Amino acid sequence: MTNKTNQWSATHIPDLTGRTAVVTGANSGIGLPAVDALARAGAHVVLAVRDPRRGEAAAATVSGARGTVEVRPLDLADLASVRRFADEWQGDLDLLINNAGVMNVPEGTTKDGFETQFGTNHLGHFALTNLLLPHVTDRVVTVSSNVHKVGRARIHFENLKLTGEYNPVTAYAQSKLANLLFTLELQRRLGLAGSPVRATAAHPGLSSTNLANHGANALYRAVARLANRLLAQDSEAGSLPTLYAAVMDLPGASYVGPDGLGEWRGGPTLVGRSPQASDPEAASRLWTVSEELTGVTFPEHLSPTTEPTTENNQRGAITR
Repeated sequence: MTNKTNQWSATHIPDLTGRTAVVTGANSGIGLPAVDALARAGAHVVLAVRDPRRGEAAAATVSGARGTVEVRPLDLADLASVRRFADEWQGDLDLLINNAGVMNVPEGTTKDGFETQFGTNHLGHFALTNLLLPHVTDRVVTVSSNVHKVGRARIHFENLKLTGEYNPVTAYAQSKLANLLFTLELQRRLGLAGSPVRATAAHPGLSSTNLANHGANALYRAVARLANRLLAQDSEAGSLPTLYAAVMDLPGASYVGPDGLGEWRGGPTLVGRSPQASDPEAASRLWTVSEELTGVTFPEHLSPTTEPTTENNQRGAITR
């Protein structure tokens, strides 16, 4: 799927002076150039990172920005850390970018006992979003991956930990499918509540980052490094779909990715998703399970009151 957005760049981001954004996993990969672009557009950007020391080093590389940057600790693999971050938040939050993630890592669990990739990539962001939602005024963007289409990727509701059948790619695909189902159900709930906030999703295509350096086996890591050198676009280009999903006038639940062959690289545009990622029943079921696992629910003040409308689901871009 292509359109005329292939020349879109960070210079097209509207003026964000006076706006506040949070970017998780912002100290490297596509997160840091996203921070840089938002700060250059005038936003105050919070780098929500697991290692504050690395976060401060990353923040120091942001130069020429009209906005400001700040570092706050956040470990998405620890729900106590997620709650602390949310409890300490004060004031409006215009934009939440759920960017952090782990990829194809060896079998393991988070501090709360969840499978590492599902717990970090989905449950951590699920809890963070719902806890911060009372502050959010405009947009929630969640970074997924086209790996959600691999094979017969699905949510293993009967065995979310993949106990006895763990495969790093299967677990990663499950977590990235969960990101899209989360976006779908979040938008449905926001629409029913008559909220002006929109939920969107994005994927970076094949982007040269260090995400694959922690793969579960040496062969995978070697192939990933070779692909990064020969095929991948740089992290700045990889951040563009996220930024496009964050600031452009798009319908709720939109999914943005590169417009090139196989969506590996190119300019940001609306892209398709798998049938499994478009299943409202699976999205609703995943939401219920996620609430049970995290103990975090959709904010009471946003409880559904009306049927969703076109106006609610297609609010204007994040402009002043």
